[in-house]
Amino acid sequence: MAMRACKGPKEDGGRCQAAPLLDGDFCLMHSPEHAEEMAEARRLGGLRRRREKAVSGAYAFDGPTDVGQVRRLLEIAALDTLSLENSVARSRTLTYLAQVALKALEVGELAERIEALERLVAPRLEKAGKRR
Repeated sequence: MAMRACKGPKEDGGRCQAAPLLDGDFCLMHSPEHAEEMAEARRLGGLRRRREKAVSGAYAFDGPTDVGQVRRLLEIAALDTLSLENSVARSRTLTYLAQVALKALEVGELAERIEALERLVAPRLEKAGKRR
């Protein structure tokens, strides 16, 4: 059985390969009936990307890519939570953040210890011809 494909054009001039809507010949992106919705979705997507850049710069946070960035994220979350009104939810959030922060500190400390051990063992491995 042949699959139906959207009749809309792609940017490179080819045909869109997306499945069309059940009641038409076009996918959601190319459907004339949904053009306003799609324009609004693109606009909101652009706003979100700009907001992400602004927030990232304001908080000096590029994403949780390493232990240091995870620590930074926890710091931001803790500071934002501390600025809230006293409540049970605030206390629970702070307790949870403290637990996660302890784990992040533990992981960071273990990573540092492993690196130190590897530096100590590396010369011995080189001498033995077993270097990775």
